[in-house]
Amino acid sequence: MCEETVSIPQLLTQASSKLRLADAFKPRGVVRRVADGVAIVAGLEAARYEELLAFDSGALGIAFDLRPNALGTVLLSGASLVREGDGVVGLDRLPDLPVGPEALGRILDPLGNPLDEGGPLSGSKRLPLFRTAPEIIQRKSVDQTLWTGVMAVDAAIPIGRGQRELIVGDRNVGKTSLAIDFVIAQKSGDVACVYVLIGQPMSRVRALRDTLEREGALANTVIIAAYSSDSPGLQYLAPLAGASMAESFRDAGGHAVVVYDDLTKHADAYRELALLLDRPPGREAYPGDIFYVHAELLERAAALSTELGGGSVTAFPLVETTDGDISSYIPTNLISITDGQIYLDTARFERDLRPAIDIGRSVSRIGAVAQPAAMRKAAKNLKIQLSRFESLEKLSRVGLDIDVTTQATLRDGNILRAALRQMRSSPRDIAYQVIVLTAISEQWLNDLSPSEAALAVEVLVELVRERDLDLVTTLNSREVPAEGWKKPLQAMAIEARARIPTTKTNVMHAVDQEVETGL
Repeated sequence: MCEETVSIPQLLTQASSKLRLADAFKPRGVVRRVADGVAIVAGLEAARYEELLAFDSGALGIAFDLRPNALGTVLLSGASLVREGDGVVGLDRLPDLPVGPEALGRILDPLGNPLDEGGPLSGSKRLPLFRTAPEIIQRKSVDQTLWTGVMAVDAAIPIGRGQRELIVGDRNVGKTSLAIDFVIAQKSGDVACVYVLIGQPMSRVRALRDTLEREGALANTVIIAAYSSDSPGLQYLAPLAGASMAESFRDAGGHAVVVYDDLTKHADAYRELALLLDRPPGREAYPGDIFYVHAELLERAAALSTELGGGSVTAFPLVETTDGDISSYIPTNLISITDGQIYLDTARFERDLRPAIDIGRSVSRIGAVAQPAAMRKAAKNLKIQLSRFESLEKLSRVGLDIDVTTQATLRDGNILRAALRQMRSSPRDIAYQVIVLTAISEQWLNDLSPSEAALAVEVLVELVRERDLDLVTTLNSREVPAEGWKKPLQAMAIEARARIPTTKTNVMHAVDQEVETGL
């Protein structure tokens, strides 16, 4: 029996139902010139700034430069497919990306397309990349600590949820490693993480994913990546996509951390686009509005008021310096925008003082307000003590006679420096940090060598976790222990000193040798 045939009227009816006559009335433009990731388009006089454009070749772009008779377009995906004479239409919307918890554990490009083995995100919620920052009346003061797990930061440069803290330093001094440690410390908490990689090779993106997966932090992190081989337009959009992703968690009443690695490459991409579109160059050839671009981006990090859910976005922008010069254009701009900076020093890095944080040149303008009371008391004079120690250390290297008081200050400073040493991917909780800083400030370890003191505090923390779990729980819950809690702690410190092995390890030898030679 023959299959039922479809009549011509039925075919015409089906075809007419799929026909969208409105598309025929949409304004269409034409590509007049294309090169190096930008295109000049004519015929789209009604296009709006930053509107998403679609090319006949399947490429996407955004309206970036509105001119009287032409449109400067930044190409995003499919830039190599665009040719002169191609048609262009506006999509009447801003570039956006899918957001939400289903993005955790994924690697996405700035438009939300997957860069890993997983499929496209199926969530219906999308947010535009260009969003305005919360108004002042919508914000609240920073009153909660963001625990980073890095003792040098939590004790001396505390960060609050909703803060913007710059990480600045030369190339290869541990900026990315420090940011990754911040992300790893959030794996078991209530803070979602967004890590933005701008202009990085694919190998580095994969290495970041492998590191987070190995440490159990990938399931709590979204990676937004714009490869170095991508168009400068995608690199320009990458931090905006990261900000929107982080804001999706904040708008739901949660907390998020976003890392921009790094804004030096973002500024370079923006400069490239501006110069290709014939915008006038300014200082160091950057366009004059680069300050506004970064200010607009970083202002999106904030703690919202309780009426709006009480969520927060904490931003860690990274910026690269040359020979420690923080007075160049981009670092100066970002220092003036952010709420403080963590400065990584090349000399410390070369001496294997990890993390290589120069605490004297680092500052957190608002973080101490939210620091837990027990931690604030234990680290009360930490920055002053380290500053005095490093000043005396420089004088001791020139061969001057040192009195007993100065020798005691140098000894205590070396013990404190040894305690602040920290391996990568080893976050320290509040209890650990308070116990160690209390033991040092009370001078229970002041007659030990730096390496012996480092071993003693490890033994001390183990003893406290075994014998006084209530103290550990109290400290980790950010509460002040009951009166007299230091007395049993001192007894355990004495016992910890007695348990120090008599044979030093190679690590202990290395630490003591550094102190003896005055490196």
